[in-house]
Amino acid sequence: MKRFQQAIAAVMGVTALCMAATAAAQDGFPKKPIRILVPYPAGGVVDSIARIVGDKLAHQYGQPVIVENKPGAGGAIGTEYVAKSAADGYTLLMVSPSYAVAPLLQKSITWDPVRDFKGIAGFGVIPNVIVVHPGFAAKSMAELVDIAKKGAAPPTYASSGLGTSSHLTGELLAQSARIPLTHVPYKGQPEAISDLLAGRVDMMPMSTSLALPHINAGKLRPLAVTTGARSTALPLTPTVAEAARLPGFEVGTWLALVAPRRTPEPVLQKLSTDVAQALALPDVKKKFQTLALEGAPQTGPEFDRFLSQEVVRWSAVVKQAGIQPNQGN
Repeated sequence: MKRFQQAIAAVMGVTALCMAATAAAQDGFPKKPIRILVPYPAGGVVDSIARIVGDKLAHQYGQPVIVENKPGAGGAIGTEYVAKSAADGYTLLMVSPSYAVAPLLQKSITWDPVRDFKGIAGFGVIPNVIVVHPGFAAKSMAELVDIAKKGAAPPTYASSGLGTSSHLTGELLAQSARIPLTHVPYKGQPEAISDLLAGRVDMMPMSTSLALPHINAGKLRPLAVTTGARSTALPLTPTVAEAARLPGFEVGTWLALVAPRRTPEPVLQKLSTDVAQALALPDVKKKFQTLALEGAPQTGPEFDRFLSQEVVRWSAVVKQAGIQPNQGN
């Protein structure tokens, strides 16, 4: 009898969730302002893209779409906030590569990107480009690899912090090319770029959008982009796979929009459809190009599958590198 009662309760619970989801879709969602949490400071590329998409959704819905910055702990604080928010479609989260690796690097994190969130849409990828100070000897990826293998001391590379895209790109390069590289972490991109421009470090993998002004000014030299295909922003710069003969080498700063996992499916589907319409608009594509974002839209389920693959891939990189998670936030 007890098992029968438990089974009935389970069925009723599933039925209630389905009814809630259907009601949400039929209830004219959204009926109030939507918040998009950006777990980084205002003014960065993630923030800029969130505001572009949020503006279009606001016009579609006739409701404010508020972009709110909640930085800290490499994005973990804002992410935790959304994980604990009501799963009703009114609190969403912009994510980038650190979202996939943060739980591997911080013991204090309780949320899981695969378990606790559902994808709404993937936007595309900003290629990272490996740049060096003009005074550094290497003028190509082949020369960089040769210097690293034969030099007295490993080349140094800057990153904007442990577990960031720049850090993991450098680590993957070291592992893939089997070369020694010395990681020099900073508290953020401004400090890292400042020391690179001053020649205090040799190189840095950074997003194309950040690197372009310095490349165009002759203050940094691009060696290779890290995506599988060449960047439209740097068409003459080869990929790492080409230049260093590393087939399959591919890293980029991807961006996506997600929601708490228990958000009703009809709400997720509506958001996904509406974001896809926004991404297809010519003016949105043009604005993305100015940020060096290579558009590659994904549906929610497509992004979820991609994310699972990213977690597996970077888990292996982190393990091989012997990176130990820290205790703090």
